[in-house]
Amino acid sequence: MTDLPLKDRIALVVGASRGIGYESALALAKAGAHVIATARTQGGLEELDDAIFAATGQHATLIPFDLVDGGAIDRMGGAIFERFGRLDIWVQAAATMGAEGLTPVSHADPRGFAKIEKTNFTAVYRLIRSLEPLLNSSSAGRVIHFTTSVASAPKAFWGAYAATKAGAEALMKCWADEIESTAMRVAIVNPGRMRTQMRAQAYPGEDPQDVVHPSAIGPLVVELARGDLQPPLEVSFKEWSGQPGASALI
Repeated sequence: MTDLPLKDRIALVVGASRGIGYESALALAKAGAHVIATARTQGGLEELDDAIFAATGQHATLIPFDLVDGGAIDRMGGAIFERFGRLDIWVQAAATMGAEGLTPVSHADPRGFAKIEKTNFTAVYRLIRSLEPLLNSSSAGRVIHFTTSVASAPKAFWGAYAATKAGAEALMKCWADEIESTAMRVAIVNPGRMRTQMRAQAYPGEDPQDVVHPSAIGPLVVELARGDLQPPLEVSFKEWSGQPGASALI
């Protein structure tokens, strides 16, 4: 491998066990970054590590934990500091619609709603709080946060997911404005229609072959993670890739 634009960069991918997070982590590793991968599922992380090792000959650092555990987020930040001293790239790909999936707002289960809120919104705040000093220690810290169209265009039955993703996007925009004078930059990415488990949950009758495989987003993630480029605050994968058709929900 001769062209490694992210050689020696340290990249954290949150939600790396499947879908967009998995493919982002694999693309970053192939571009030369050392990947720190987190998710709830140990098995999914081990499968990712096998894929990274097969492609690069290097292993990832695996940290299995649940984002609802704020203390674990703080401990992860401390562990990254002790081992690496900095963080160059943070990809925030973890999100959940909850076990209920799409449901009227008035029918949402309080416990399920609370878990969605903690995973999609509060965890983002906790991660910003924990990771900002590490990203600021990089010569060019880059943050890639995946959002959704329903964050800005809410629709019936998407209440908990849409509201929490909108809140997380607002947090990221506020934070991006706060760190404008630093070397850190935030890119908020709408991936559009992709063949993920979450999309299958929302659209069970859809033929998965009709939507883009999440591996297609890898080159965009690598581009946004580069320290020698200045990423825009908001990015549409559809527009970046020149895909035809309307923007989608997930």
